[in-house]
This record gives sequence, C-alpha cells and structure tokens, in this order.
Amino acid sequence: MPLHVPAAPAPALRSVLTALGSPTAVREAPTAALRTHQGPLSPDHPLPVHVWDGVGQAGPPRTRLVGWRFLVRGGEHAVAAAEARLTPDGWAFSHFCDGPYVAATERALLQAESLSAPYQPRLLSVPELYMLTLWLHHDLSADGAGGLPAPGDLLVPLAPAPPGIASYLPQRVADLLPRLTLRLGAPPAPPAPPLLREPA
Repeated sequence: MPLHVPAAPAPALRSVLTALGSPTAVREAPTAALRTHQGPLSPDHPLPVHVWDGVGQAGPPRTRLVGWRFLVRGGEHAVAAAEARLTPDGWAFSHFCDGPYVAATERALLQAESLSAPYQPRLLSVPELYMLTLWLHHDLSADGAGGLPAPGDLLVPLAPAPPGIASYLPQRVADLLPRLTLRLGAPPAPPAPPLLREPA
C-alpha cells in the first residue's frame, strides 16, 4: 500500500530549498556526501520528527513535534537529510545531517510501501535509548504535527538500533513499549504479597 506522506509546512520546505540553493550552506555542511555530490539536489519525503519523552514512566506515551526532516535526494538515492525547526519567528532551516539513519530511513520507507495496510509515516526519536524509529501512524487524515502513538501503530526501529531491538522489524507500539521500558532498566513491579496460611 502506498504511504500517505503528510504535507510539510510550506515555510519549512522553503527554508530547506533556500539552504540547498545556497552554495555556502552546502559547502559548509558537515556532510561529506552532500559537499561532494555533483548534480542537482532536491528535498524528498518530508517527515515530521517527534520525540518520545518518558518512555519508562507510567501512563500513555507523550510525544512532541521538534521539526521536519527531508531526505535530500541526489540522483536515485538520498545523500543526506535536511531539518527545519520551529523558532519564535516561524519555521527555519536547522541543519544538514548524514550518517546511517539517512540510508536506514530510505530503506524503512521502501519496506513500509509493501505493507498490506496504508499508514502515515513519521519519525519518532527515543532519546533515552539513542533510538530513531519510523512511526507508521494509522490515521491517514491526521495532522503530521500532532497525535500520539496508538497501540496499533507500527514502529520500525532504524539501524543502528539498541541491543536486543531488531532493526527494520515493524512492531506494534503495544508490543514494543514494554521492551523499551525493559531496556531503560525501569524498576520491576513490586512482588505480590505472600499468601497467608492458617496455622495448622
């Protein structure tokens, strides 16, 4: 099923296009693949970036939007990513980045296209575990900037994933959350009180 990619805010897209059109911004980017690429560069696959706070705490997951990330395509593949952040003056270009998550995001998006159900793709960061996932949200009409992970939403951990978490394996939020909590070393539930026995 095709993914229903949410529309990025127009000012966020413009800020990224402006940065890509600036030889100085590209030349000074800390991404070697971007600096050395010959040919046109274009932003692709806008994904809202949410941060998942307090994974090990009681209660439902809490997420907050921190930006929009665009894969920067040079030819057939992404060579970097560009991120826009919300500032007091509105959306502004933040930075270019590369590293394993660029190719991992591209791979996970391609994999998600083959799923039997349609989803709205997002990125979900779990800072406490240094983990980034592709969040496949079930509500196709949702605003990409809002919403919480639903139990039936899928999370696809991107490589490199934390030890014990399989990269690229789509998992329901309800199934993955207990494992993330365990990875964080959350205190176990208190033991049940011993059964009282009547004296013989």
